[in-house]
Amino acid sequence: MIVQVAVAVTSALLGWAYLAIKPPPPKVCGSPGGPPVTSPRIQLSDGRHLAYKEKGVPKEKAQYKIIVIHGFDASKDLDLPVSQELIEDLQLYFLSFDRAGYGESDPNPIRSVKSEAFDIQELADKLNLGSRFYVIGMSMGAYPVWGCLKYIPHRLSGASLVVPFVHYWWPCLPHDLSEEAFKRLLVQDQWVFRIAHYLPWLFNWWMTQKWFPNLSMMSGNMSIFCDKDLEMLKQLSNSAGVGQEKIRQQGVYESLYRDILAGYGKWEFDPLDISNPFPKNEGSVHIWQGYEDKIIPFQINRYISEKLPWIRYHEVPDFGHLLVYDASFCEAILREMLVG
Repeated sequence: MIVQVAVAVTSALLGWAYLAIKPPPPKVCGSPGGPPVTSPRIQLSDGRHLAYKEKGVPKEKAQYKIIVIHGFDASKDLDLPVSQELIEDLQLYFLSFDRAGYGESDPNPIRSVKSEAFDIQELADKLNLGSRFYVIGMSMGAYPVWGCLKYIPHRLSGASLVVPFVHYWWPCLPHDLSEEAFKRLLVQDQWVFRIAHYLPWLFNWWMTQKWFPNLSMMSGNMSIFCDKDLEMLKQLSNSAGVGQEKIRQQGVYESLYRDILAGYGKWEFDPLDISNPFPKNEGSVHIWQGYEDKIIPFQINRYISEKLPWIRYHEVPDFGHLLVYDASFCEAILREMLVG
């Protein structure tokens, strides 16, 4: 009898553990019971769809074609504060898209830094952007830019990484530097990134358990923002966010959690493995970093830029993580990348 009870209890615990660890099925847009498709989409070679949005002058007339890569918990509806005057002056065409699992783009169960880069290349080809284009990625949306610099440098006219994601386990980083930067994060965020890196199979359980604090950004902890960021958030709250309700509609695992897992998983390279994509100065690569950024410690991006002198590093005093939403800096970021 005791043996039977023990077996039953063990089976129940194993069943609970399996359900807690296993990611929930996605609610794919356009599938039975899933959210509707309301945006234009292209179909990739593997059958997945990417939703996109165009802005600016028609691409056939554009002098500069720019693919905008959104960050964590965002979407193609990210609205950069670019004036119509600048768009017309420089003849700018912007193409933004929902990264895999976000918004109305199909999830990718094998999402990685590499897959994100090739999604961008295929999107550009499907929409006939030509042989070269510019990329700009913000925060978590910067790791796809690193992927583009590694895997498709021949397709780039220029690139900007704005308050870019950093991987605390890149082999190129000195241990003391990565440890110092990592300890600047809130303890709850340190644990989220450790689990994503070392125990990805446990990530769904960690993000859904109630015993320990979760990712600060998802729990609404405002201490991760500097004073300038808080001012910017107040300004942004006065304007209605378009498409916010669609960001996680296919499931938080497919959008947010897979994003973290892809970013903090094992890469096939680290930034110092990348060669200058513009040896004849026919284009440029930029990193923009807010000195007061509490989400992305400046020390690592400064170090990477020192080791890769072909990257033009811009460290902005008194600004934090929401640097790109300042209209004057957004224009400066674009002008530096496009016209120098």
